[in-house]
Amino acid sequence: MVSAHNADGTASRSPASKTRYELLTLGDELLLGLTANGHLTFIGAQLGRRGAMLQRNVTITDEADAIAAQFRESWARSDVVITTGGLGPTCDDRTRDALAEVLGQKLVFDPVIKQAIEERFTRLGRKMTDNNLKQAYVFERGEVLPNANGTAPGLWVEQDGRVLIMLPGPPNELQPMFTEQVLPRLAERRLLLGSEAYIQLRTAGVGESVLETKLQPIFDRAGPALSVAFCAHQGAVDCRVSSPGGELSHEDLERIAAECTQLLGDDFVCYGHESLARVCADFLRQQEKRLAVVETATGGLLAHAFTEVCGACKFFAGGVVCCSNDAKMQLLDVPECLLLQHGAVSDEAAVAMATGAAETLGADYALAVTGFAGAASTGAKGGNPVGTIFVALFSPAGVWSKKLSYPGPRSTVKVRAVNAALDWLRRELLRAHRGEATPARRIGAMQ
Repeated sequence: MVSAHNADGTASRSPASKTRYELLTLGDELLLGLTANGHLTFIGAQLGRRGAMLQRNVTITDEADAIAAQFRESWARSDVVITTGGLGPTCDDRTRDALAEVLGQKLVFDPVIKQAIEERFTRLGRKMTDNNLKQAYVFERGEVLPNANGTAPGLWVEQDGRVLIMLPGPPNELQPMFTEQVLPRLAERRLLLGSEAYIQLRTAGVGESVLETKLQPIFDRAGPALSVAFCAHQGAVDCRVSSPGGELSHEDLERIAAECTQLLGDDFVCYGHESLARVCADFLRQQEKRLAVVETATGGLLAHAFTEVCGACKFFAGGVVCCSNDAKMQLLDVPECLLLQHGAVSDEAAVAMATGAAETLGADYALAVTGFAGAASTGAKGGNPVGTIFVALFSPAGVWSKKLSYPGPRSTVKVRAVNAALDWLRRELLRAHRGEATPARRIGAMQ
């Protein structure tokens, strides 16, 4: 395999880009639509960050013959095969046995794994049944990937010049195992880059087509050696710059990214993969401020975004989900006359909710989201169609509201409303961080 960098400092073509990866996701529940195939999204993204492209994903049943047939096909043409699922203790967990037969390896009992399983059951205060010992069988010529969050360990096999990686199905077990154990092992064997293969700029408040148009002059100056990719989310767009052929060094990419950042201004969120909530959290910590949220249409998604951030208690005072008018009045002191005059979905109601949340929970900033996120049959009122959202922001400088319109299914409306609220807060915190005055606004002025 070639070196990741040439002698002159430029990046050479990554060995990861020449490595063929295939992913086999196993489980009847995936094919029946009972469980979403999140493993494809997660593993594909993790490999892509390190310069490797997942060439194929096949989802197959729990039947041993189907598992063996597909594995033979993938093993014959791939450098690395990753499997997910089928390592547990029940009768439908057949992956280990099926693959051992194809590889011509024996499964041997590992007493260390048995002890780890017994200790886990003891910690949970549960009785261990004998079928759990099935998980203690491993390949005679393989390695164990310890599972700190479950009973089924992962397995690593190197044979015939190829690598087999077997991971348990539950995401809370698979994901830390993949990032903490699998990625470092692959990088050590030069099957992945040791760091990210591209620089990602995360943006918000600007559409994908507008973003490309805005940045295209910078890309044109960089020439054909630069590769650019965009990924649009609901309310945010990522732009990745890389040099797959190795003509541009990492320093060249950093210079291009910095030029893009300067041009984007406040539409630039961060480098990398941090969430809008995490960026807001960092600003709140730096400024020693606290935030509260109140929601109707988004049903707790806004609060969830902040509690996903480690150490949320340092900056997040709390959240309230109050759908009824009685809850708004009782929990947030929203005046009944205001709700009767303007309605619960209005600029005025949003402002009163944000103010009430800040005062009740003792916060410096507060976000409120109210609106009609459901289908038309839910009966939007006051001339506001379904998809109408009002977001209010309370801050030390004042309180404002803006009206948004997001046609689409309920789930889409909710996510877009949350991202819009987060981005508004981010911009206000950014202005405060720079010591800039907040522009004068009135209720409804930002519709």
